[in-house]
Amino acid sequence: MASPRLMGEEIINQEIEPRSVSKRLVRSMSQKLKRKSQKNESSEDDETSGVSLRCLTLYGRGGGCRVSADMDEESGDPGSRRRSSASEDGKGTTWGKDDASVDCFSIGMDRFFRRNNNRRLLKCSVVEQSNSMNARLPDDVLEMCLVRLPLASLVNARLVCKKWRNLTATARFMQIRREGSFLSSWLFVFGLVKNGYCSGEIHALDVSQNQWHKIDSQILKGRFFFSVASIHDDVYVVGGCSSLTNLGRVDRSSFKTHKGVLVFSPLTKSWRKATAMKHARSSPVLGISEVSQDYFLSRNQQSRAEKRLHRSRAGGATDVYEDPHRLSVRRQSRHSLDENEVSLSDTIKLTRQKHEGSGSSNRGGGRKFVMIAVGGLGSWDEALDSGEIYDPVSNKWTDIQRMPLDFGVACSGVVCDAVFYVYSESDKLVGYDVDRGYWIRIQTVSSPPRVHEYLPKLVSCKGRLLMLSVSWCEGDGQIGRRNKAVRKLWELDLAHLKWEQVSTHPDAPMDWNAAFVADEEDDVVFGVEMFKIFGQVIDFVTVFDAASTSGWNHISRNHNVAHDLDASSCMTKSMTLLRL
Repeated sequence: MASPRLMGEEIINQEIEPRSVSKRLVRSMSQKLKRKSQKNESSEDDETSGVSLRCLTLYGRGGGCRVSADMDEESGDPGSRRRSSASEDGKGTTWGKDDASVDCFSIGMDRFFRRNNNRRLLKCSVVEQSNSMNARLPDDVLEMCLVRLPLASLVNARLVCKKWRNLTATARFMQIRREGSFLSSWLFVFGLVKNGYCSGEIHALDVSQNQWHKIDSQILKGRFFFSVASIHDDVYVVGGCSSLTNLGRVDRSSFKTHKGVLVFSPLTKSWRKATAMKHARSSPVLGISEVSQDYFLSRNQQSRAEKRLHRSRAGGATDVYEDPHRLSVRRQSRHSLDENEVSLSDTIKLTRQKHEGSGSSNRGGGRKFVMIAVGGLGSWDEALDSGEIYDPVSNKWTDIQRMPLDFGVACSGVVCDAVFYVYSESDKLVGYDVDRGYWIRIQTVSSPPRVHEYLPKLVSCKGRLLMLSVSWCEGDGQIGRRNKAVRKLWELDLAHLKWEQVSTHPDAPMDWNAAFVADEEDDVVFGVEMFKIFGQVIDFVTVFDAASTSGWNHISRNHNVAHDLDASSCMTKSMTLLRL
């Protein structure tokens, strides 16, 4: 039996032998890596890639050699297991001074991670810097980017985040869009009927993109024969009727006439209620006039005077005893207006001078507008000759002077140079001076010939008063050729009060209630006509460039949304224009 000393030596030799093998293996591998690194020293990329491919397969995370660690684990030495686990956890290694694995790690892995990490850090810094720039973009720069978007893109941009939505909904943002050249014309068509019911749908045409959009409005369902007008970015829906027996249907046998006013904002697709008119009206004639700041002061003073006058009358005093001079002046002014002693040219000159003088102040403090509503049909389907004016600032309606006697039923009106021109079915023309608050009879040299079934339409472009009417054309002067109806555009010479023909519409007048509106910014006239033929509603949009001689052009024909409409939409429709 061997002595304990010999047995101890054998155990020591068994423990040393695998370790010596592992050291020799590690030393040979490290020498091979050193020789390969010296050969590839001229190329840094090859050097790092050669070291990384072999070194990563041999070495662990902590820098120790995986081959030696595996052999230590095979040897069964618990101390070696502790050392290898410690090295894998990244806490360091317990290799000796002559251990070549440490040199391999310092030469291969250090260079590999140093160069690749530098590249990754550079890319990450660039991406992070760009993201931080987008996140920290100043509000004024972001505002200038969003203000140049078309309306359809702007509506989609508001869905990105709350910041963009709040930034594009401010009054300053809207003011920048109005003052800049970022707005385009939009046509809004109301009062359409589908399947016998007033659907409340609004069809909007983006003229720049030549694209139709449909907007559903529950608040307008069942309402028909109302009028629309636009102020700034809002559309005012004034008056109208609704059926009492057949809810939602166009029925004039039993109906209710409204005096309420609704305001629609296309930018936010929101509705609100404005102060109702003093009188219920269906199909009133509307006009939008720009006024100066002095107008509101004078209106306030006039309202105070009317209140004092009303209190004095309530006390029993008559006009003569209360103020005889005021009564005589009022009677003389009424007589002079009836006799047409007020010159229209003088009124236009005064209004132009007044607005030119206050133009700078209006631009600085914002443009002020008022809306005038005259005529229409009352609660008992009677023709009205009264009128009232609406101030959006104070949200109040004020009665104005009635239209002159024997004027007839008002059918169309437009504001031109602060004068509200109204045309009647009896071919008479009057003007309302918005600043001074009185009517002027306008006796023209001759009225344009027209077919009485087609009502004339007044529009205004850059201080020009235009009218569209349908008249008979006597076969173009050729014998035996049938007469045909054509739609002509006329202009009133305000100096000589004479109508002059401007152009002829290329299409046959198929719509009895064609809608026309002018865009004074671009000096063009838009027209929308609808008619039913072969059981289908056909529509088309035309434009006339008043600044050139190009005539009329078609910009939209027979869009798909109009196919489902009823023929009654031709009579109930109304249109307005907004620059959004």
